[in-house]
Amino acid sequence: MKDFPIPVVSIGPGSQLEDEVLDYMAMPQGMETFRPPVLPEPEEIAARVGAHIALREALAQLEEVRHGGPNRSVDLNHLSLPDLKLINQVLGEGEVSSIVKSAGDAQVELNIQESVFAGVWRVIQSVNGAVVSDTLELGAVPSVLKTTARQDVWPTVPRWEGALPPNVQNAPSLLAEIEDQWRTWQPGQPAHVVNLTLLPMSNEDIGFLDHHLGTGRVLILSRGYGNCRITNTCTPHCWRVVYYNSQDLVILNTVEVTEIPEVALAAPEDLNDSYERLKEVLEWVEQA
Repeated sequence: MKDFPIPVVSIGPGSQLEDEVLDYMAMPQGMETFRPPVLPEPEEIAARVGAHIALREALAQLEEVRHGGPNRSVDLNHLSLPDLKLINQVLGEGEVSSIVKSAGDAQVELNIQESVFAGVWRVIQSVNGAVVSDTLELGAVPSVLKTTARQDVWPTVPRWEGALPPNVQNAPSLLAEIEDQWRTWQPGQPAHVVNLTLLPMSNEDIGFLDHHLGTGRVLILSRGYGNCRITNTCTPHCWRVVYYNSQDLVILNTVEVTEIPEVALAAPEDLNDSYERLKEVLEWVEQA
């Protein structure tokens, strides 16, 4: 009997040896969800009248905002330390925070923290490390973030003259596209997103792009799904938005032309949900 001239090959899963193994980048695994605040015992909060009044006012202001009204604020400067402690316990810390640096030499800083109730923000201003203003702001996003972004815009658009730096190839054409978008941008229109992750961009391209867009004073961090870092540029209506996985590796790198990136905003349904939850918590507090 002659040898069979064609080799017999097994087929099916696991029958073939693979020289290379696909190595996928780890994606975010967890998502922040609402957790009810941990409150003290009723007898501990019964005397915190100032905190009760401030929370009641915040709820009333949130009612106006969720029905289309402009941002509202509640002053916390006059509250005692025990009242502020109760406010801190009720509000907790949500997934979005922000820092706004001062433009001059004075060490003025705004620290903004979203509470566990989306759309309820704590805005604290400090000078040389000392708190000078403490307020609650009710709205999709604190208005100071939009105001600062407008103030940071350069008066003229920087232009590059002469030969491009080494390894810079695609950034100039992207800058032209971005300029076309921000010059024609109108309030209410969808964001124009330039996905740098999908483009052949060298490190020199990224550096050239960032240099010509500029970096403003607003830094926003969102921890809803993975981590997201948002910074305003010195170009009108233009933001840098970078997403990271749990290993702090970049998974999405974008430029957004919009008033403020959507990932930093509390959606209308979030405001409605926050109103109902805050109302329930306030009822519990007042029963004490």
